[in-house]
Amino acid sequence: VSRPCPALLSDTGRLPGIDGSAKMSKSLGNTLLLSASEETIHRAVSAMYTDPNHLKISDPGKIEGNVVFTWLDAFHPDKAKVAAMKVHYQQGGLGDRVCKHELETCLQELIAPIRERRATFIADKGMLMELLKKGSERAHEVTQKTLQEVKRGLGLPTLFQV
Repeated sequence: VSRPCPALLSDTGRLPGIDGSAKMSKSLGNTLLLSASEETIHRAVSAMYTDPNHLKISDPGKIEGNVVFTWLDAFHPDKAKVAAMKVHYQQGGLGDRVCKHELETCLQELIAPIRERRATFIADKGMLMELLKKGSERAHEVTQKTLQEVKRGLGLPTLFQV
């Protein structure tokens, strides 16, 4: 019954909150929700923690602990572009505003379809309930199949069918 499962891990471990002080947490108020509006995303990215010693564009910057680069690593589809930005930032000549603009553009493109689909579901409660019902039925089928495999594997009788 037990089969090896490949780990589905991203390269990014824990995603820091927008303030850079801790992990992202609703209770700390340092989150960016998938339902966020364009303006909320803009304000969140603008407020993101960067290298406090990177005072001038010409100054070399640190990417370690820089929330903007952590989020770019996690969400930007063009890893080569992010790598080039990191090198440029560390050498100096790349400002925080440019990095934040790149991240904001990436997040807006990523979240816009999610926001639109969410709005569709909110507008049509019947469709939402139907989707939830279908999902529940599918989950029930899968769990029943798994439960039967476990019972067979343990040699338990099938007297107690659910």
